[in-house]
Amino acid sequence: MRRKIPSTGALIAFEAAARYQSFSRAAQELSLTEGAVSRQIAVLEEYLGVQLFHRVKKRVTLSDIGKSYFLKVRDDLNRLERNTLSAMSYQNGQKLLELAVIPTFTAKWLIPRIAEFNALHPDITINLTERALPFLFGDSIFDVAIHYRHPAWAGCIQELLFEEELIPVCSPKLLAGRTVLQAADLAALPLLHKNTREDAWSRWFTAAGHEEIHLLAGPRYDLFSMIIQAACVGIGVALVPRLYVQEELREGTLVNPVDFAIRGLKQYCVVYPDHKEVSPTARVFVDWLVAVASIERQASHMATRANCAVVSLPSRRQQVEGQWST
Repeated sequence: MRRKIPSTGALIAFEAAARYQSFSRAAQELSLTEGAVSRQIAVLEEYLGVQLFHRVKKRVTLSDIGKSYFLKVRDDLNRLERNTLSAMSYQNGQKLLELAVIPTFTAKWLIPRIAEFNALHPDITINLTERALPFLFGDSIFDVAIHYRHPAWAGCIQELLFEEELIPVCSPKLLAGRTVLQAADLAALPLLHKNTREDAWSRWFTAAGHEEIHLLAGPRYDLFSMIIQAACVGIGVALVPRLYVQEELREGTLVNPVDFAIRGLKQYCVVYPDHKEVSPTARVFVDWLVAVASIERQASHMATRANCAVVSLPSRRQQVEGQWST
């Protein structure tokens, strides 16, 4: 049966005119005459049997159905363009991987390691797109996601990359020459908070043996990347995933004034459809990613064991690791 789909030329003209609320500006973008754009939209309206624009003198505005149709057509054209570019990328054996990601993990951990993957697999190009919430792979362009473990990923494979471990960090200049503090000493310093983790500092102080300390005052930020930058410039002490500040700790931009950590509420995972649906290209990337994360987890575990002698509350830490895990 023949599909009920208008011509792509008419849809492209409609999308441009709806975006600008102007036939003339759409015509300029598409290198057409205004009359040609008007005719394309008239043909589309006749095909649909509805009025997409209200025309008052020389002005046009979207009708209610026009507004709804525009949003859907815009997404469909964007998806069609991406799929076309993906197909074109297969020239000379090049393969494309569409990856949905959470921003701070990607910027602080994944991107610094992408060059290693590129060297191993120069025939695979990885596109990164931020997706803050879980989604259905069948309704998206994505092959793989790097995200938090979540029940909404039901029906998908979720392979663990890292458990979140939160540590306090700050600029050395905030410590006024001191290098190591006691947990209670942090209460006298300005503390930085993440908007979605209001009780993180209370949990940290409780786990460190100071249930009486409940500090909610201090600047609040939406993203860990913002909190890390604020800590770097000396605004306060941040409680952030250790994974996100490895470079800053190595360089000395940030220091860990109290060597005590708690498990966070998140687990970083690589997520993809059922094994039968995952592409060979995605399988190559997933296998590499899981292997790299496993090696780094083992190295981190060995380093933690080596440092146990200087951790102020080792037995308490062992008690709370399970308490704060997801």
